[in-house]
Amino acid sequence: MSLLIPLYVHPAEDPGAWHRLITAAARTYAVVLNPASGPGTTPDPAFTAAARALRAAGARVLGYVDTDYGVRERAEIAEDARRHQDWYATDGCFLDRVTATAAGLPACRRLVRELRRLGAGTVVLNPGVHPDPGYGRLADLTVTFEGHWTTYVTAFTRPAWTARHPPERFCHLVYGVPEALVPLAVRTAHERGAAVCGPVTGEPPNPWAALSPALTGAADVEG
Repeated sequence: MSLLIPLYVHPAEDPGAWHRLITAAARTYAVVLNPASGPGTTPDPAFTAAARALRAAGARVLGYVDTDYGVRERAEIAEDARRHQDWYATDGCFLDRVTATAAGLPACRRLVRELRRLGAGTVVLNPGVHPDPGYGRLADLTVTFEGHWTTYVTAFTRPAWTARHPPERFCHLVYGVPEALVPLAVRTAHERGAAVCGPVTGEPPNPWAALSPALTGAADVEG
């Protein structure tokens, strides 16, 4: 089992969740660090300590960066990535709200190349839907579904082009999963061609405020 973990709660507010995450670091694909919808304006000592402990436990740490569907300037995005690296020694970037259209592909390609030049070892794109096929080779991992469990069960479709890529290139982030169905959510992601997943029981506005039962051991999940 390979889990992408966005834990969007301050370590001081839920130190237990961060401790459990660090303890289970070996089961993660990566942990997304998000101090202030990005790196913030100054380093946060609590996140510095959490990032250090995660790396020591063997986790890959990614800095959260919002691209605002291509609206944000590339220089602003690069500055966020640099702050994450300088302050939290991140291993790469989790690019959120990425455009999914063919028209946005060239700009996204240039952005990923720039982030690589800046030292991002791992780049994850999150359009939250299946993007134009050209996005399939841009990053290390692409989140092709982000949404509620009910939508995942009833309305998910998988375009044929995804079969040309290994499952390790795709991730499904599903929230609102009943705790008893977390193992099913993991199996479903694998059956739908995503080797990485992140099922959580939380609901909006911040479904990522608690750990996935798949990570904490509260659910019996077979990877």
